[in-house]
Amino acid sequence: MSNAAFSTLAEFRACLKAGPKLDSGSMKAAEARNGQLTKPPGALGRLEDIAIWYAGWRGTDRPSLDNPQIIIFAANHGVTAQGVSAFPAEVTAQMVLNFEHGGAAINQLADCFGAKLDVHALSLDTPTADFTKSPAMSEAEVVDALATGWKAVDPAADLLVTGEMGIGNTTSAAAILTALFGGDGSVWTGRGTGVDDTGLDNKTRVVNEGVTLHATSDPLEILRCLGGREIAAMAGAIARARSEGIPVILDGFICSSAAAVLHRVAPEALDHAIAGHLSAEGPHADVLSHLGKEPLLNLGMRLGEGSGAALAIGVLKGAIACHSGMATFAEAGVSDG
Repeated sequence: MSNAAFSTLAEFRACLKAGPKLDSGSMKAAEARNGQLTKPPGALGRLEDIAIWYAGWRGTDRPSLDNPQIIIFAANHGVTAQGVSAFPAEVTAQMVLNFEHGGAAINQLADCFGAKLDVHALSLDTPTADFTKSPAMSEAEVVDALATGWKAVDPAADLLVTGEMGIGNTTSAAAILTALFGGDGSVWTGRGTGVDDTGLDNKTRVVNEGVTLHATSDPLEILRCLGGREIAAMAGAIARARSEGIPVILDGFICSSAAAVLHRVAPEALDHAIAGHLSAEGPHADVLSHLGKEPLLNLGMRLGEGSGAALAIGVLKGAIACHSGMATFAEAGVSDG
């Protein structure tokens, strides 16, 4: 694994803006191949679009998807002291053990689609600070979390999914999105693990207090002041994937908050990413709208762990299999009309 190419937020910002673009020649060649396959034009719908997009990032008109990587980042949040979650903070560490022992949904989905699964727990014994009282992280802490994500990506992977575990992180994600996109915290705050109406009102209060306290428009400062280590790590991993030409499937609400930080720094930073699914966490649809991403799946999922994006690996695998494996009209001896 490569060392991180940055040691400050300013250097990370520069890395993000300097990332490569897709191979337009390979994309055009993939479009040409798609037009010759034994099917009516457009008959496979979005499968055609995502296969061509994937080909552009992999630098070949006939790609394969053989080495997907799923990374789960776990961290704890000091803001849980405000009573924002229906579950205690101890659940984060308990679920990390469950991931490591193969007992979670993401383990089954990773096995199902042949993905390598890695789990990184970030300083679980040291939660971030309560962002209603002080910044969640120092610059050194957020840079360290970004670097953890960056270094966790396997350069040999040909697809990346990032997932998370962190009690309280829907509150952190809602605060990030409120600061990035504006509006009252009620617009971006959902029920997370299932808080009742009183709990939702409390979460909204906490989000508004945090955003008011840390009044900044700098996306990376928003991440530092309101985010969590696992959210920063996902941002670092998504950024590293782009630097390596590895396509990304984004997961749900919390992963999308990490992606939104990158998007606000440099909109092109998410050109290598597609949205795996629409989460049942209410504000997720609005996040994807801001990112210009249309989800592949809408199954009412809100588990996190990267589960929705992992399931979408199957959709992308199917798209690539059809694109690269189908015969052309000439090869099959079929009249193309």
